[in-house]
Amino acid sequence: MTTQAMPVEQSPAQPKSRRVARADNALTGAWEFLIHAVVQVRQLRKPYAAIMHLLLFWGVTIQIVGTAINLMQMKLFTPFELSGPRGNAYLAYEVAMEWAGIAILLGVVMAGYRRLVLRPAALESRLDDWYALGLLALVAVAGFGVEGLRLYSTRPAWAAYSPLGNAVAAGYGALGLTEQQVLPLHLVLFWLHTGLGLLFVASVPFTKLRHLVVIPWNILRRPRRPTGALEPILDIENAESFGAGHITELPGHQLLALDACVRCGRCEENCPATLSGMALSPRKVVVGLRDAMADALIARRSSPETELLDGAVPPEVTWQCTTCGACLTVCPAFVNPVDSLVELRRYQTMSTGEVPGQVADTLRNIERYSNPWGLPVEERRERVLELGVRQVRPGESCEVLLFLGCAASLDERNRKVAQAMLQLMQAAGADVAVLASGESCCGEPARRLGHEYLFQMLAEENATRFGEVSFERIVTACPHCYHTLRHEYAQFGHRWLVQHFTEFYAARTDGTARGARTTNGRLAYHDSCYLGRYNQLYGPPRSLVDRAVQGRVELRRHGVTSFCCGGGGGQMWLETDPATRINQRRLDEVIAAGVDTVVTACPYCLTMFDDAVRSRGLVDQIRVLDVAEVLAEAQETEKLKGTE
Repeated sequence: MTTQAMPVEQSPAQPKSRRVARADNALTGAWEFLIHAVVQVRQLRKPYAAIMHLLLFWGVTIQIVGTAINLMQMKLFTPFELSGPRGNAYLAYEVAMEWAGIAILLGVVMAGYRRLVLRPAALESRLDDWYALGLLALVAVAGFGVEGLRLYSTRPAWAAYSPLGNAVAAGYGALGLTEQQVLPLHLVLFWLHTGLGLLFVASVPFTKLRHLVVIPWNILRRPRRPTGALEPILDIENAESFGAGHITELPGHQLLALDACVRCGRCEENCPATLSGMALSPRKVVVGLRDAMADALIARRSSPETELLDGAVPPEVTWQCTTCGACLTVCPAFVNPVDSLVELRRYQTMSTGEVPGQVADTLRNIERYSNPWGLPVEERRERVLELGVRQVRPGESCEVLLFLGCAASLDERNRKVAQAMLQLMQAAGADVAVLASGESCCGEPARRLGHEYLFQMLAEENATRFGEVSFERIVTACPHCYHTLRHEYAQFGHRWLVQHFTEFYAARTDGTARGARTTNGRLAYHDSCYLGRYNQLYGPPRSLVDRAVQGRVELRRHGVTSFCCGGGGGQMWLETDPATRINQRRLDEVIAAGVDTVVTACPYCLTMFDDAVRSRGLVDQIRVLDVAEVLAEAQETEKLKGTE
């Protein structure tokens, strides 16, 4: 494979030594722990909940640290005795402990108000939740009771530094408490406070309070895979089981993630399947699996060999996930329902064979014809030849190896996108070629539908063909191919510089290739989940569209919060109830934005929008275009103007 001088950030990833990899993982883990477990940036997306949670988190954390310092001054649990804090340091300690206690009380009040009055639709309230809040409140109230008695009896000069404790002391004075009454009352409140503190510690493993430990641990221990990349089955030829049919077959890190869930409902609030009325709820999947784990591995109420699909998760639910990643990017605990659902799919696909008919048909097509449409290999080659693109044969080289993907090769609508893309790339002076030996499906649909073996077979087949030619980079217009070739083939040692067409073309033309900048109508760009949320490519498609047109607007949900088209996770080839089709919900948002053109950078999105527009009879009102088509139209308009 030839290489060319290129920016470091665009270079293909190279294998690292174990020592370097461990160091990188440690640094990444430390950074993620800081921003997600300490600063908790994902909480900040909901201001009220964020303030509430940060008050509780920092209040409890400071109180635990302060109590540990206090105990170490008494030489109770340590072989040494702390001599400080003293003087100003002690005043700082008192202020920190005082305001930490106040923060806990404020956080509890906010949490109670949220559950009793605000009552967000996605928020569940169980006895476990109220137990945790009640215990925190009692610990804080008892602590201030003890603090107030201490200040009332000693009357230190610095009492003003403890405003709430000082106010409690004033209350004792107003009650006319005598010195003889202070000592016995102090003993009662002291032991009550101590007992509640010990109850708090003892409750952590058995109640919702365990998330104080489990979430930070899950953030530290979660796999450092690229976002959206599935966990591979290594040495699949010798694997004894596939997927997870029983709770013991889920990987350990997934079991830890299940226990980190606090049922906050953020996943449900963002899941396109849930919002479209399907039975799938990421939260119910996680809670169902966690309950199965608790019953089988902790309480021993059921056998570890109990089938998960017999009760923990309904079998039909596993096929409703689009693997869009909306749940992954909003979960403060970094729970990954997608991984668990794919493990269940793998079990259904490769172990039991009990899959819906359309799933079986799609996988059969990929296995027999190397594409989900089930069109013969020779027909695919003929259609690629019709595009007029150069073919590179074994031993030959090119600058850009174009990976068309199944949609651009076989689907008539997406072939128009391929033609526009080729026209643009060739006009930009790129040496573009496709494999003369032909490309197979990248395997992404097979992998998302649970057939890991078929995916790995296709990956090796494509990698072998890539290895027969020399090229500088692979370019594709399909975000699913892009994600798979870039991140998931790398899991098996296959690394190249892979770029999406918009990424390549934006850098190649560097703002020099501009069209007529038409102003007819309003246009919105729809973020593909696999291009945006999984690979953070938000800028290049927008910059290209803005070169060609004026009047681009953003849909209500865009960028990282973009709403799925409904085609991922194998859904492109599955029929769904017309009343719960995700593409119809996304079309509603397009209509609400008042645009007459919606632009995509993904063949799945293009197809799903086309279907939605046609089903509503809106073909004359709303155009669906790919970014390449927008650019090609603008350049054609510019040429026509030049001939006038």
